[in-house]
Amino acid sequence: MARVAALAYGLACYVGFLGVYLYLIGFLGNLLVPKSVDSGVDGPLATALLVNVLLLAFFGVTHTVMARPTFKRAWTKFVPVPIERSTYVLITNLQLILLYWLWQPMTGTVWAVDNTIGQGILWALFGAGWLLVLVSTLQINHLDLFGVRHVWLFFRGQEYTNVALTTPMLYKHVRHPLYVGWITAFWATPSMSAGHLVFAAGLTIYILIAIYFEERNLVEFHGAGYVEYRKRTPMLIPRPWKRSASG
Repeated sequence: MARVAALAYGLACYVGFLGVYLYLIGFLGNLLVPKSVDSGVDGPLATALLVNVLLLAFFGVTHTVMARPTFKRAWTKFVPVPIERSTYVLITNLQLILLYWLWQPMTGTVWAVDNTIGQGILWALFGAGWLLVLVSTLQINHLDLFGVRHVWLFFRGQEYTNVALTTPMLYKHVRHPLYVGWITAFWATPSMSAGHLVFAAGLTIYILIAIYFEERNLVEFHGAGYVEYRKRTPMLIPRPWKRSASG
C-alpha cells in the first residue's frame, strides 16, 4: 500500500507541476489565464514592488536551500526518501500558485515594440524559451528531475540509483540550457511592463545564484568529470567559434 501511495503522490505532484508550468506561460505572456503578470489595477507602486520582491525572494531562497544536499539529508529524517523529490516539486507548485495569487500589477510600460516583425521575433523567442526548458529536461532525465523515477523505482521494489553525468546535445554547448530557456522566456516580450521587469530580473538573479550553489554540489558529487566539463563548456552563452577552433 505504501508503494502505491508513494507512486500516486509522485504522479500527482508531477501533473501539478505541468499545470503550474503551463499557467506560468500564460501568466507571463498575458495569455488565456484569469490572472497574469499585468492583470488588475495598479495600487501604490512602493507596496506593489515590496510584495512582488518578497514573493520572488521567498521562492528563490526556499528553492535554493531545499535543493542543497545538506538540507536534503536533514529533511529526509522526516520525509521518506522515495517521495523527497516529489515533495520538493509539490512545494515548488504551491509557491508558484502563491505567487500567481498575490502578485501585484505594475503596468507601467518599460518598452513596447510596435513593429509587426519585431513583435513576431520576440513572440518566437518567448515560445522558444519555454520549449528549450522542456527539451533540456528531456535530454537528461526528465522523470528523475521531477521525482517520478524515484517513486517508480520504489513502487517496483528497486533501489534508487543516481543519474550519471552526461552531456547530450544541448549540454555540449552550454552547461545550463535549462536556465537559458528560463531566462529567454522571462525576457522575450514585445511589451515589457514594470511588473514583468521585476519578475524577469528577480528570477534571473535567482538563477545566477542557484548556478553557483548547484555547480559547487555537482563538483562535489561528480568530481573531476564535472570540473573538466566546466572548463570546456560555457555556462550560459555558447561559444561556437571556440568549439570549431578546437576541432
